[in-house]
Amino acid sequence: MRRTPVIRALVLGLLVALALPNAAHAIPDTDSATFAIEEATGLNTMWVMVAAAFVFFMQAGFLLLELGFSRGKNVGTLVAKILTNMSIALLGFFFVGFAFAFGAEPSGLGGLIGGHGFMLSDFGGVASPDTTLFPSGGSQAAFPVMGIFDVTVEAKFIFQYAFCAVSLAIVWGSTLERIKFGVYIMYGIVFSTIIYPLGAHWVFGGGFLQVGDWLGTGIVGMQDFAGSTAVHLIGATGALAALLILGPRKGKYGPDGKPRAIPGHNMPLFGLGVLILWLGWWGFNGGTAFSALDGRFPEIILVTNIAAACGVLGALISSVIFNKTVDIGMVGNGAIAALVGITAPSGYVEAWAGVPIGLVAGFMVPPLVGLIDKKVDDPVGVLTVHGLAGVWGTLACGLFTAPRLAQYNAFGDPAGGLFYSGSFAQLIAQAVGFCIAFGFVFIMSYATFWIIDKTYGMRVSEAEEDAGLDITEHGMYGYPEQFIPAAELVGYSPSLGAPATATTRKEVPTS
Repeated sequence: MRRTPVIRALVLGLLVALALPNAAHAIPDTDSATFAIEEATGLNTMWVMVAAAFVFFMQAGFLLLELGFSRGKNVGTLVAKILTNMSIALLGFFFVGFAFAFGAEPSGLGGLIGGHGFMLSDFGGVASPDTTLFPSGGSQAAFPVMGIFDVTVEAKFIFQYAFCAVSLAIVWGSTLERIKFGVYIMYGIVFSTIIYPLGAHWVFGGGFLQVGDWLGTGIVGMQDFAGSTAVHLIGATGALAALLILGPRKGKYGPDGKPRAIPGHNMPLFGLGVLILWLGWWGFNGGTAFSALDGRFPEIILVTNIAAACGVLGALISSVIFNKTVDIGMVGNGAIAALVGITAPSGYVEAWAGVPIGLVAGFMVPPLVGLIDKKVDDPVGVLTVHGLAGVWGTLACGLFTAPRLAQYNAFGDPAGGLFYSGSFAQLIAQAVGFCIAFGFVFIMSYATFWIIDKTYGMRVSEAEEDAGLDITEHGMYGYPEQFIPAAELVGYSPSLGAPATATTRKEVPTS
């Protein structure tokens, strides 16, 4: 075979590839100014995109955490669930969710819902703002709260989409091992287009809970820097609505009504999930500063980590007191609860406040998980870790918000929380705010799940639950060598130390 023509073709192709970039630079770009942005905008945008990647990677943390708490027959379905919900959240948030959450409101709606920015339209970018609809200037007018920050709209969208996907992931942690896969899709569409966007708009998208003076009451605006209520409580509230309709796993409660432990199959996977989530919170809270230039995001990441560390220790102490042992799941969930608790106040409190916020959040995990477990089957502790810890984090702003940071962020009582000002104004705003958000999300979620249950059905059959969701919903196992008879495992090696017999392998014909 002659190889000279082939070699010549490869060399010629390489030369053309090397020449193309230079040729491209040689062509005058008459529209290059369209894409020019200020250096500060570029640096801030770079940080927000990095932070968004951290938050996006939290999906891997949720996957591993849920895998660890599930039995081996139900692990494969979680992979499909995570991927499907991330995709639904992206499309739903792109088409309408981002506009409802952060878009400029049509007149007369009183801070209820945004109305501009569908599919990221109506703004025209940072360098060339669309002044037809918004004469005051493109993105800032189309997305008022987001327009405060010197970051491109696309980066803001990616970051906020990651938040929506996290909130949706929180819903499903409570429903493991007995829910139909189709429910994920149906509720995910409603959640990403209506439920989450409206709740987020009210709390930190420029809506009526955030701006204050609700209906002339004089109440100050609610503070929720990165989403203890807007992300975590909303997700946990959806989970509560699902659980009330779905019911417990088979065998969870004995004839006497007392709960039985259904151990997860892999605590190392759970631990790895916790560590990934902890790392993701660096971007979750730090990225919400939307700036790399004012020095705020390292301070926010510092207080976030202080709280998380205290959450671990608080849960450890509490576990020894209430469970008489250092429970692995409780200690890991203590870290998550503290991270949820510090999410709302992370941009409003000094570093020292991370200690009490984290300790309280972690300490309450073992007793509250045990209390809820007596009545509701919540396999990963969503209702405590994201729900009650989200409430605590929201209220913590009313206690610990520092005046200098309240004034810097421009939302809430400029005098600070109760421990600084002696005033209950911020604490009242926080309590009223999360109650309204909880009520809205619960009613919407319960109605959605009720309709799904009456039409499609929420729960798999008992036989399907016994067999496991991997095989009944997807036709395959996450761990096939554990559930498929050895004689049917073509291509799998026999167990170490076991002889290769007719029962441990199949003969493969040779040609």
